[in-house]
Amino acid sequence: MLLFTPTSENQAQRIDSAPGRFDPWLIVLACALASLGLVMVASSSIAVADGEHIGAFYYLKRHLVFLAIGLTAALVATRTDLGWLERQAPLLLLLAALLLALVFVPMIGARINGARRWIRLGPFGFQSVEAVKVLLVVYMSSYLVRHRENLQTHLLGVIKPLGIAALFAGLLLAQPDFGSATLLMAVVMGMVWLGGARLRDLAILAAAALPLVGWIAFGQDYRVKRLTSFLDPWADPFKDGFQLTQALIAVGRGEWFGVGLGGSVQKLFYLPEAHTDFILAVLAEELGFAGIVLVLVLFAALVGRGFVIGMRALEQNRHFAAFCAFGVSLMIGLQALVSIGVNLGVLPTKGLTLPLISSGGSSVIMTCAAIGLLLRVSYEVSRADNAMMALVEERQAIGVRP
Repeated sequence: MLLFTPTSENQAQRIDSAPGRFDPWLIVLACALASLGLVMVASSSIAVADGEHIGAFYYLKRHLVFLAIGLTAALVATRTDLGWLERQAPLLLLLAALLLALVFVPMIGARINGARRWIRLGPFGFQSVEAVKVLLVVYMSSYLVRHRENLQTHLLGVIKPLGIAALFAGLLLAQPDFGSATLLMAVVMGMVWLGGARLRDLAILAAAALPLVGWIAFGQDYRVKRLTSFLDPWADPFKDGFQLTQALIAVGRGEWFGVGLGGSVQKLFYLPEAHTDFILAVLAEELGFAGIVLVLVLFAALVGRGFVIGMRALEQNRHFAAFCAFGVSLMIGLQALVSIGVNLGVLPTKGLTLPLISSGGSSVIMTCAAIGLLLRVSYEVSRADNAMMALVEERQAIGVRP
């Protein structure tokens, strides 16, 4: 009987030549969320655009353009080899830092509503934090692979990645953008925990950081007002609690099955940011409790599928791919959770959009790119599975030869 012992080189060649496929469930779920978002942007933005005298379908057209750009970004991500991304991770981290720094440069950064969060790109503005989220996920995935043993056994191994995330959070707080800073820290902490960090180490660092977080949260009057209005929005329903009370009225009007698509009253200049941060409230008013459940199910299925793909990558010892899948899933899931919580009055008001549903060019484009990265992971996992199946069949064929 002949023995077949593949080397790592011919194993890699075998995987590279094997066919693969993109996960169909991810595609279906992402398309479902994007389609729902398209409908809701159309419904929620008509009154806003008409009031600004820019054409009733202005925001819908913009959203379609950004979806097209996002689809292009997703296609590029699906064609990008994960090995190349892993090698370029340090450069991508520098790019992320540069993007956050550019918002403070005169003539490049733009100040809107008192915050410096945008970079001027001709007639458009790009919110740099949306790209930073994806770039940081890629870098952290690379870091967790390179320093996995140190991360799992030493407190210092946990401090380093969280310290990098804290530096980025500090740049975001300077804009200021407390919501994105918190989200970024939560995603990185989740990735570090999934990378094998001990809960004891994470608990020590969380306890040490708690006073600083409290000082940041209560250090500005507007943040304090958000917290107090969140606890009792009806105490000042026409000022500090206005957004939340109007959102809750919209949710209450929707009852079980909504008032009908296009029938929202709150979007008619009562609910601020109806097509962006508070689009879920409009959806709840028009589609009711059933619509909220639909959104929750779609996001839960998308995030769950991302984790399944990540676990399959771990089983194949493709750790970088696994952490990319975990990071993207955490990013989308946590942002959706916060946005939904804000609209339902469960969490304090934050300037975070609902991924793939809210109007917002930067968020739409980079969420599509992140899903493209997740699809690339699914492709490489599928390709490795097919290569292994071909190897098993080849061994069986060799084994039966005389």
